[in-house]
Amino acid sequence: MSLAPWRSPLNHALHRNRSRPESRYFQLATIRPDGTPANRTVVFRGFLEETNQLKIVTDARSQKAQQIPAHPHGEVCWYFPITREQFRLQGHLTLVGPDASNPTLQQARCREWQQLSDSARGQFSWPDPAAPRGDRDDFSPPVPDTSQPLAQFCLLLLDPITVDWLELRGEPQNRCLYQFNGDRTWSQQAINP
Repeated sequence: MSLAPWRSPLNHALHRNRSRPESRYFQLATIRPDGTPANRTVVFRGFLEETNQLKIVTDARSQKAQQIPAHPHGEVCWYFPITREQFRLQGHLTLVGPDASNPTLQQARCREWQQLSDSARGQFSWPDPAAPRGDRDDFSPPVPDTSQPLAQFCLLLLDPITVDWLELRGEPQNRCLYQFNGDRTWSQQAINP
């Protein structure tokens, strides 16, 4: 598997903005069952090994996880303040939960669980997301086992098919559109900002 051509500018932006903690966050838009958009900020967890898929973690009980089976499409919008670049990555979402049949994805899910901090793992033991607020004690459960993910822990993968890269500096600004061709290749075209 070769890396997509948009990976180089994205990796460069990540490197140049590494001093800014917010550069590890991006907005993920999904589609609600009624067809309306839903948007939230999530943490970039890297790329799935030997792929161009972005890794995110989520709770199976969350609204975003419940939206994906019906509408497995999403878009990321990622802004890098130091280099003044925006990346919009649109593609297919895959939710990897405890019942996923692909052993490689199950191993990736377990590895991601093991790499979380105790605090982050503990959040998956909290009461159901978006339910009426529970007692304060409900948010102090024992730290879950580090070796085996809780059932509600999911790895979420975005497999981009279109990447729109905009450099917000220069006159005129630079913009490039990358399109997956379906045959393991990508096309690349400079477009108007």
